Amino acid sequence: MRQLLDYKSHVGSVLQILRWTLLVAPVGILAGSASALFLWGLREVTDLRFQYEWLLFLLPVGGLLVGLLYHWVGRSAEGGNNLLVDEIHEPGGGVPARMAPLVLIGTWVTHLFGGSAGREGTALQMGGSLASAWGKWFRIPRENHRVLLLAGIAAGFGSVFGTPLAGAIFAMEVLVIGRVQYDALIPVLMAGVIGDMTCSAWGVKHTIYHIHLERPHGLLNLEWLLLLKAVAAGILFGLASTFFSELTHALQKIFKQWIQLAYLRPVIGGAVVIALTWMVGSRDYLGLGVDSPLPNAVTILSSFNVGGAHPFSWWWKIIFTAVTIASGFKGGEVTPLFFIGATLGSVVGAVLGAPVDLFAGLGFISVFAAAANTPLACTVMGVELFGGEHAIYFGVACFVAYHCSGHSGIYLSQRLGVPKRSLPGFIPNIRLSEAREPVKRKERS
Repeated sequence: MRQLLDYKSHVGSVLQILRWTLLVAPVGILAGSASALFLWGLREVTDLRFQYEWLLFLLPVGGLLVGLLYHWVGRSAEGGNNLLVDEIHEPGGGVPARMAPLVLIGTWVTHLFGGSAGREGTALQMGGSLASAWGKWFRIPRENHRVLLLAGIAAGFGSVFGTPLAGAIFAMEVLVIGRVQYDALIPVLMAGVIGDMTCSAWGVKHTIYHIHLERPHGLLNLEWLLLLKAVAAGILFGLASTFFSELTHALQKIFKQWIQLAYLRPVIGGAVVIALTWMVGSRDYLGLGVDSPLPNAVTILSSFNVGGAHPFSWWWKIIFTAVTIASGFKGGEVTPLFFIGATLGSVVGAVLGAPVDLFAGLGFISVFAAAANTPLACTVMGVELFGGEHAIYFGVACFVAYHCSGHSGIYLSQRLGVPKRSLPGFIPNIRLSEAREPVKRKERS
């Protein structure tokens, strides 16, 4: 009863919400507007690539341009998403404002010439960079900069995919594996919603996906055999995620060891992508892969139809994307992960005698959940993109994939809060890159 009568406490909570909203609203507007500009330009350069197929042969030239751009003016901005996570955990020199235009231009160039990359990295980096700049320009107290960065990540993610709730949860979940950081709950939610609304206000339309399977409501009406098939698929999704992450990290090490000049790495990477395209005899694995004007092309959208994916489409997308990202092209990994998951899910669904569209959707979110170590955010993303009717299947597939991916991931600066399995010499909140190396764990202990 005393708590109910403590009006000052409740008024204080309301005022706190208003203060956070005023603080992060500009971040949401900036990030949402940046995403709108980015998505518009991405569509334009993608259309040009389809119109002029010879642009692919200039991919090494585009790689050189991106490499030189970051060599001359990039400096700390080269850290990308990992820099954002590190800055949130251990504030240092801040996130440079130049990160936003650099990653925007770099990603456009990558997609213009056919690099297999995504868009999440660009959105997160633009959102984080703009949030940091907003805090510096208006002299917002240093203790609030962490929340501003989280808000920038939420707004960038939510606006670029049209999933504001998933964006908010992603910002809280991606920092520490096994823990959700609720201390910035209201700011990231506000930023995610405002960012998505701003992007939509600019007239940007997001891709609409459909799962046509209808399921009776209620727990007792669950199709238990279908649930078991979702578990089996989740295991495969987790393994595919691990393979992608480990291959990308291994190729990054190889490029760094063999090619000392960083701006030459994407030149070689671009040449390898051209060779892969010639070897496979298909351009389906270039760019985002969401849709295509080419007849009978394998895309994310086609994967939701029976026969819309080839048995090894997911494999080739892993190879193309790992080479592109590891060599230094810009963009991100998430949309290619959607492609990998959707095509793998389509194939697995057909093999298991399960609904292809449902399993394409499960793969879409689960491979990303495992690679980013964000199963909760991806479950919510599934609800936002496909509807809530199949939420239980979404959650099962995402959490199983997350568990089966082990201590791998695309963001090596994540902290490991709760290990997925017994980890000798484990130190709480150790960086994922260090947790993967037993020698370093032993030294730190």
